[in-house]
Amino acid sequence: MREIIIERLREIERDEDVRILYACESGSRAWGFPSADSDYDVRFIYAHPRDWYLAVNLEQKRDVIERPINDELDISGWDIRKALQLFYKSNPPLLEWLGSPIVYMTYGTTAAKMHNLATTYYSPKASMYHYLHMARGNYREYLRGEEVWLKKYFYTLRPILAINWLERDMGVVPMEFQKLVDAVVSDQQMRADIAALLVEKRAGNELKRGKRIDSISNFLDSEIERLEDQRFQDRMARNDIAPLDQLFRAALIEVAEGRVA
Repeated sequence: MREIIIERLREIERDEDVRILYACESGSRAWGFPSADSDYDVRFIYAHPRDWYLAVNLEQKRDVIERPINDELDISGWDIRKALQLFYKSNPPLLEWLGSPIVYMTYGTTAAKMHNLATTYYSPKASMYHYLHMARGNYREYLRGEEVWLKKYFYTLRPILAINWLERDMGVVPMEFQKLVDAVVSDQQMRADIAALLVEKRAGNELKRGKRIDSISNFLDSEIERLEDQRFQDRMARNDIAPLDQLFRAALIEVAEGRVA
């Protein structure tokens, strides 16, 4: 599958006349709890040749590339300029891409530079609100009552544990679910129940509706209630955007000169 993904990325480069600077896995496979039939969620950052950006109507040009989902492959990407604008705003999905444990392609030094600058522009506040929104939606829709959608535990637990990570001032949230569990879950029964659920999901079991798991549900009930009216605060001021301007120009030079990291 990796070879298929890389070939699809190369096709996008040829068809769209772009250079993909970074491509990674996003979603359950990168988080560490895929099912046997989980899609491959491929996300990438790309750049056009320099002259594409030297246009009067630049703001009207499309800055996203998407392909129809097929063959269990969901693939889309953002233009480097769009990516850097979102990076400046501490966009949580983009930060997760940069921390993905599954990387398909890199070109030049752009991804490494963004990774090094992540803490400079990181906003715990923006991330906490993002993760709370994710958790709240899954919790209300799938995890209330005595019978729940078991696989949705992961999609609610991960953002709640991410908030716990941020509240402990541990830095940028890691993409891997197990790192969050190891760092912030102390209850041994809950750890055992999470581990058992992971085994089932990775084995390909559907994990549809089932009896609620008390240790996990009680934790989520308590945390959702605690966080509902929380007012998160940032501990750092907004930083200068100039380093991102420099990074953008450097990326275009690397594309023009054909430099590969």
